[in-house]
Amino acid sequence: MKRAQLGVLTLATALLGISTSVGAATMTLKGTVSDAMCGAKHPVADAAACTRDCVKKGSDYALITSDGKVYTLKAEASSKSELDTLAGKMAQVSGDVNGTTLTVKSVKAGK
Repeated sequence: MKRAQLGVLTLATALLGISTSVGAATMTLKGTVSDAMCGAKHPVADAAACTRDCVKKGSDYALITSDGKVYTLKAEASSKSELDTLAGKMAQVSGDVNGTTLTVKSVKAGK
C-alpha cells in the first residue's frame, strides 16, 4: 500500500516538473523594439521617443515581430539599457518565451 502511494507521488511530481518546463521555451525572436503599452501603434510619429517615454512611466519593453505579434519583454537592467538604445529599431532578442512574455537573456541589434 505504501509502495503504491509512493509511486503515485513520484509520478505526480514528475508530471508537475514536465508541465513547468513545457510552459517556457528558449527562443530567439527578431522584431522592432517598442513598449507594451503602445505595442505596434504609437500615438506620435517618433516611435523611439514614445517607447522611452512609456518605459519611464512604467511600461515594459516589447518586441513586435514581422507577423505583428507583440511580446512583452521582461529584462534585467543591463538588457534594458540595450533595449533603450534599440528603441524603435530592429533587434534580435533571445530568452524564455511563455505565451507572449519573453524573459530576456540577450539582446543585440537586428539586421
